Amino acid sequence: MTDMHNTEGSRPDPAKKFVGVQISPISFVDEGVDAVLDTLQDRVGANVLMLGTVSWLGLKSGRSISHELDGWPDHGVPEPYQMRGGAYFDPDPRYYRDTFMADYRSRDPEFTGKDVLKMVIPAAHARGMKVYVELMEPFFKYAGHGSAAAVEIPTLPQAMEVDLFGRLGGEPSTSNPGYRTWIHSMIEDQVRNHDLDGFMWCNERNSPLDTLIQGGCPGDFSAPARAEAESRGVNVEACRQALLRLYDFCQEAAAGKSFADGNLIAFLRVLLENPEALIWEKFWLERNKDLDRELYGLVKWCKPTLPFGLNIWNRNHFNILRRAQWPWAEQTRYADFVKPITYQHQAGEVWAKELGFFRKTVLRDFAPAEAQAALFHILGFDEAPWDAIVSAGMDPDTYVYGQCADALRGVEGKADVYMGIGVDAPRSRPDTAKMTADIAYRSVMATYRAGGHGVVLSPNYSSMRLTHLDGVARALTELGLK
Repeated sequence: MTDMHNTEGSRPDPAKKFVGVQISPISFVDEGVDAVLDTLQDRVGANVLMLGTVSWLGLKSGRSISHELDGWPDHGVPEPYQMRGGAYFDPDPRYYRDTFMADYRSRDPEFTGKDVLKMVIPAAHARGMKVYVELMEPFFKYAGHGSAAAVEIPTLPQAMEVDLFGRLGGEPSTSNPGYRTWIHSMIEDQVRNHDLDGFMWCNERNSPLDTLIQGGCPGDFSAPARAEAESRGVNVEACRQALLRLYDFCQEAAAGKSFADGNLIAFLRVLLENPEALIWEKFWLERNKDLDRELYGLVKWCKPTLPFGLNIWNRNHFNILRRAQWPWAEQTRYADFVKPITYQHQAGEVWAKELGFFRKTVLRDFAPAEAQAALFHILGFDEAPWDAIVSAGMDPDTYVYGQCADALRGVEGKADVYMGIGVDAPRSRPDTAKMTADIAYRSVMATYRAGGHGVVLSPNYSSMRLTHLDGVARALTELGLK
């Protein structure tokens, strides 16, 4: 963490410049390492590469995942990439003796004989650019993230979560010792064996209550998770029964059943009558945070001065439960920096989806405009009305500025705040606001006006239009950072 805090209207210190860009390995194959670095350093003004080295998600490792709606960008290869996923560096087998996921090297033919870290780090360092590894969990089959069609890792399905009804879920259990050890080993391997400048970790799992409200069936009741819960004094079966009662309510609400006192009161009544559900929610939440804490400690043990940061899900500021569960001050105990995701042109679509979860169950009695007005007041938003929020997106001068200011207040000077600026974040609806160079420009300016320490251009360079990145360059030039 640095001590730079850019006060309202002051200019940032060029010596402490942090302009990152999230980038997938395929861009360096498609365009060449030198060409990509020339573009990012000279045309855009970036000085930090945030490289997705391990993923089975197109949003992290592939080309544009929304090209059918948004078209192809003005660089790279304009055709779909049949990504198989995995590691885009050469894993060191010494680190994987205690995990079933020892063989996870990508088999994408484009990367035969190529190690992206060895390709990029020397060339970037020669130019004075830094290289961070950027990872996101879940790694597999994440809806809306361009998941690989198949994950070719033997026995991985046996490590899946188990839901309320004893069925295997769609995500590996982070309590499974083989899977958790793989995450530790994969990160230690990269930190020890490569001359990295930093590490950024993103954790996007849904809690049990979150899953219920969305209409899903929560877990994790796998044997390892049960054993962990019991070791902490949790009555697992009592918690499962309580969650079953809530599951029944949410399913009935989603099906349109009317409740005498309305959906919200009925939900609260069922929750208060089954407090064990909150015990399981708390257990799940702490175990989820444990992983972030473990990785922070692992990185610091290997390289004490290596910055470790958290890429913070935008649902943490859109969802009232997550907002309460993930306070900024707590996260500074295991992060040197935070990157709040504020993909402004896409944010209206994301918000509409979030509100839809609540209106499906607990807020079903509210009209969308009523629910939005109440939640915006609680969450501190001042954006377009419900009937325009998707097509308008969220205004950088209020949304990016406001979220940056909130994060700075929350971290209380104990972590740097690098705002995640959306540049051509993938749209899934044709009525979603389109990206422009002006949005990019105003987002960067809003970050520094609020006092932010830097920006991270997101989510993936392979889908960004250079003409939109020119808006970033314009802002950096005006700020004296380019």
